[in-house]
Amino acid sequence: MSKKVKFDKDFPIKKALLHWARQYNEVVWLDSNEHKDGYSNFEALLAVDAFTAIQTDASEAFDKLKEYQETTADWIFGYLTYDLKNDVEHLKSNNHDWLFFPELFFFQPKKIITLKANELELNYLGLVDDELEEDLEQILQKGHFQEGIFPVVKNEIRLSPRISKEAYFLKVQEMLGHIQRGDIYEANFCQEFYAESAIFDPFLKFSALNDISKPPFATFFRNNDHYLLSASPERYLQKKGDQLISQPIKGTAPRALFDPEKDKELALQLERDPKERSENIMIVDLVRNDLSKTAKKGSVEVTELCRVYSFRQVHQMISTVKARLEEGIPAVEVLRTTFPMGSMTGAPKISAMEIIEELEETRRGLYSGAVGYFDPAGDFDFNVVIRSILYNQASKYVSFSVGSAITSRSIPENEYEECLVKAAALKKVLEEHD
Repeated sequence: MSKKVKFDKDFPIKKALLHWARQYNEVVWLDSNEHKDGYSNFEALLAVDAFTAIQTDASEAFDKLKEYQETTADWIFGYLTYDLKNDVEHLKSNNHDWLFFPELFFFQPKKIITLKANELELNYLGLVDDELEEDLEQILQKGHFQEGIFPVVKNEIRLSPRISKEAYFLKVQEMLGHIQRGDIYEANFCQEFYAESAIFDPFLKFSALNDISKPPFATFFRNNDHYLLSASPERYLQKKGDQLISQPIKGTAPRALFDPEKDKELALQLERDPKERSENIMIVDLVRNDLSKTAKKGSVEVTELCRVYSFRQVHQMISTVKARLEEGIPAVEVLRTTFPMGSMTGAPKISAMEIIEELEETRRGLYSGAVGYFDPAGDFDFNVVIRSILYNQASKYVSFSVGSAITSRSIPENEYEECLVKAAALKKVLEEHD
């Protein structure tokens, strides 16, 4: 059953939708925050309540996903963790995992609500279509989403780094040694910040994170006690018909929001920075190579190279790579042959992943994986899980990871500062009281 309804443009519809979604164990909220990139299909989308689902570890994960996606032939929403690298290459994940998220999870929702301008479109499976009118009344009822309806005990959260600043410098030096020996040209090296015994309202923390970041690929994801609160600025991969689009990010600079001239200067410095440009171009080459595995011959092209975009917290250098999908290749195969994304691994890709595993101390899990959806036609859109908080509500463990690209020009102190710039909004949201 499908229905469209207009609402008052002054009505806080996004807050109302998220609040209404609290009652469900499976929730995904995707919000573009009104960014116009020419590729998005909607302003925001909410999907809730699993009718069917798939949950698995990395073993044969992409084969299982392919079977589920093709058999369901419907909207499905879910995530791919970074550790699915072990399904596509002969790799292992030996670092400790404190979050215990399933390595792959997708679900077919009973209820999907899309938002465009001041119109909602509700699409319900037949077994719940008798709930549509009541749900709509609840969502649009003023006061329904006031705070306090879902009270939660909260405590003070104090984050700790998994590795010390000094240890981080030593590890970057080790990575530079690998680069000097020619093992790799570039690798994305990450570190974790965490807190134990953390009790908070994930819905409120996500709203706070989104309010201060306003990214184009914001995501709230719940699978029972597992929560993702993401302020991602990066698209991993989109498929529309036979068109494939990847938009890797490499290159970050802080904002100076209260000094427009300084802010403009920071963006210009980023655009001209030879280190940032070289690391972006290296990843563009990697993405081109990955896409060529499923693309029509000669169709891979770079339509945007090293363009600087400005977001609430940071300036980012973004490139856009497009290709045409070869006929007869399944949608999931495009993900399999490009995963994990180059911006979170390095070049050459397999060597970079092996060295990352050796030097990092936390299993990445959903961090630097992807969240997104398939539609009934087999088209898809996935983000890169960065600038994201991961929370296991059952174990009360919360963490986020941040990283940077290490190249031959890297200075450990500068890489550490880049990590802190990326961590600032996440730390602020978690450590502040609601």
